[in-house]
Amino acid sequence: MSLNSHHEGPHAKLIYMANQIAKFMESKPHAEGVDLLASHINDFWEPRMRIQFFEVIDAGGAGLRPLVIEAAPQIKRPALAA
Repeated sequence: MSLNSHHEGPHAKLIYMANQIAKFMESKPHAEGVDLLASHINDFWEPRMRIQFFEVIDAGGAGLRPLVIEAAPQIKRPALAA
C-alpha cells in the first residue's frame, strides 16, 4: 500500500510530504501558514525534490492541498541541469 492511495505515480511520495506540511501549517493564521510552508520547502527540500515539486505544479498541481498551491510562488524554482 502506498503512503497516499489517492495519488499514485512517480510524485506520490512528494505530494504526500507536501500535503503533510500543509496540514500542519493550516493550523496557523493563513498568511503565516503560506509563508512557513514555502520556507520549510525552501530550507529542507533539496533542489531535485523542488524540481519534482514544480513538475507537479506545472502539470496543474493535482493532489496538492490548496495551501501548497498558494505557497508555490514563494518556493525557489531550481535551475534545471544542462
